[in-house]
Amino acid sequence: MTAVDSRPYREGVGAVIFNRTGLVWVGQRIDTPGAWQLPQGGIDAGESPRRAVLREVAEEIGTDRVDILGEAPEWLTYDLPADIADRAWGGRFRGQRQKWFALRFKGTDTDIDLAAHGQPEFASWQWIPLTSLPAAIVAFKRPVYLALVAAFGPYSRSQD
Repeated sequence: MTAVDSRPYREGVGAVIFNRTGLVWVGQRIDTPGAWQLPQGGIDAGESPRRAVLREVAEEIGTDRVDILGEAPEWLTYDLPADIADRAWGGRFRGQRQKWFALRFKGTDTDIDLAAHGQPEFASWQWIPLTSLPAAIVAFKRPVYLALVAAFGPYSRSQD
């Protein structure tokens, strides 16, 4: 039997950013080639999840040219694999508890600057269909991404 990890979850936010054609922004992590994910990050002390997601998007993709369309109905959690949990965030957390938001990107691709805020988190990025997200993501995050596909499907329609 596997022991249950008693460490808490790190509170955070995540962003599913849709362009006008209904595709979703996804970035390849700079520290893990081949690992793709959506923008996400922690909530600072005294910060609301809505404010945190806008800050994280600006920090991670270098633009604030987004509007919040909606949010997932519940907080979503994932556990990190043990070897990662022991290293990430000083080993203080077992994984993340996240509030996810759907956002509409209002800019152009040239507005995206991965290095705008210092050390980039992503090496590259692309627009992909929402339904392709779960297959592109590391396995331990896949249940969260499946929930995002279900929650945010209506936003994947083209705005053109």
